[in-house]
Amino acid sequence: MIAWLYSAQLFLATAVGLMTIVMGLAQRKPSGISIGAIALVQVGLLVQLVASIVLVISGERAKQDTVEFFAYLIVALIIPVAAAFWALIERSRWSTVVLGVGALTVAVMLVRMSQIWTGSY
Repeated sequence: MIAWLYSAQLFLATAVGLMTIVMGLAQRKPSGISIGAIALVQVGLLVQLVASIVLVISGERAKQDTVEFFAYLIVALIIPVAAAFWALIERSRWSTVVLGVGALTVAVMLVRMSQIWTGSY
């Protein structure tokens, strides 16, 4: 796991999460801004997936369990897609909050993935 990429993703996911929760509580329905923001989180996760695969192919391994790391990464990839799908199906302010919760969930999963990769708590 590349440290600067992890930091950028963590900042982005947290910012998107807080922004969309505030938008939802301000009674804003899902819009291009909120869906686009969660899409950025998804793109970051895809970049992390490619970078992690390249690191593992080059011989690096997670300090704890590489399989567990990739399991977290795959589940984290599903969360923004599911949240965006929900927001597009049910266009209410609570759907915008769901986008925020999804982004914050990704942030928590990123922290756990970093712990698995580095072996630190």
